[in-house]
Amino acid sequence: MPGETLNAPVHVRSASTVARALPRHLLYSIFARIGGSGLDTDAFETLRASYRGGFLGKAIAYDNRQKEIPAPLIHSLRWHPVRLISFFDRPYYYGAKKKYLDWIASRHLATGRYDLFHSWSGDCLRSLQVAKQRRIPSIVEIPTWHRDGGKVNVNRPEIAESASNTSGFRNWKAGLLLERKRFVEEYGLADLLLVLSETAANTFRARGFPEEKLFYLPRGVDVERFKPGQRPGKFRAVFSGALIKRKGIHHVLEAWHRLNLPHAELWLVGSVHDEAKPFLKQFWRDNIRVVGFVRDPETYLNQSTVHVFPSQWEGSAKVTYEAAACALPQVTTREAGDVVRDGVEGIIVRPRDIDAIAAALEHLHRHPEIVEQMGNAARRRVVENFTWDHFRTRLLDAYEIAMRMAR
Repeated sequence: MPGETLNAPVHVRSASTVARALPRHLLYSIFARIGGSGLDTDAFETLRASYRGGFLGKAIAYDNRQKEIPAPLIHSLRWHPVRLISFFDRPYYYGAKKKYLDWIASRHLATGRYDLFHSWSGDCLRSLQVAKQRRIPSIVEIPTWHRDGGKVNVNRPEIAESASNTSGFRNWKAGLLLERKRFVEEYGLADLLLVLSETAANTFRARGFPEEKLFYLPRGVDVERFKPGQRPGKFRAVFSGALIKRKGIHHVLEAWHRLNLPHAELWLVGSVHDEAKPFLKQFWRDNIRVVGFVRDPETYLNQSTVHVFPSQWEGSAKVTYEAAACALPQVTTREAGDVVRDGVEGIIVRPRDIDAIAAALEHLHRHPEIVEQMGNAARRRVVENFTWDHFRTRLLDAYEIAMRMAR
């Protein structure tokens, strides 16, 4: 796969000292805000690379919440006509907003002012068609895996009825949904696919995608914001992320309930979704603290001993970068990304393996010296491989490859 090998340190190169075959005018579109947390941070750091490189033509995004990149370079869709159907159920309204973003981006591409297009899976079918017609190289970022690969009990809306069996209005409304075939068609049209982990890449390889079409682009982390703190006096496991089954919260709770570790507690940092509430009730212990959603997860990560995150499906979970930057060993899965190597920065378990989660937590509880060793290795790994500088350097490599592929 183009890009650095997964475990090798990345040597950040300055754009001023290395000549690159970069675009002159990039069009970037994403159904997210520019600036903020989560995906909003990814979008901001992506635009930073092109803005500092002097080739950001325009970004089209849902909103803009930062001031470093001049507002005229960002087309914000915060006040959009799709709001008129905001009373529709979420899948329809969500799909309509994404398709509106795509329509706006396609119109920009049709002007002929841009020589590279970068967007996200599900956001860009019409735009990719225009890019292909105008021979503009294109990049699509994949937030998780191939649409057909690896998902476990994840429901996605599909159009169940044919056009002949529906009324005109119902057929129009159904057309707002994001169908599987839309994603698959985008994969084929894009010149380069950005994948966030080796597991994600494997879901494309299994479906015959050539290696040269895949580019490994892991996320980054702010190592000044997320940094080691004071180890607590007791063993404190922390789960950081939305409390949903996809992220394995029910497996964490059951494993914790089985263990009954002395002088230990579990912190749950993230929004509590309804699907988690029955498990909180079933496996509750008095040494569990539900913190809820916070805007400063680093405050809770750097007060903890270990991070437990047995997700069943991610692209590359940002919290694994954040926990590693805070020098926490992690009990996690290969499906959560590539930050943790088994036995080095943490312990890798299989998704849904409650026995393995419990055994890993018990092992770290018994061996504080291993906690210290793995934690130091985790901090070192992100500093050497996964800062936002590393991310931007890799991204420029991807842009250069896409431009060469189009020649």
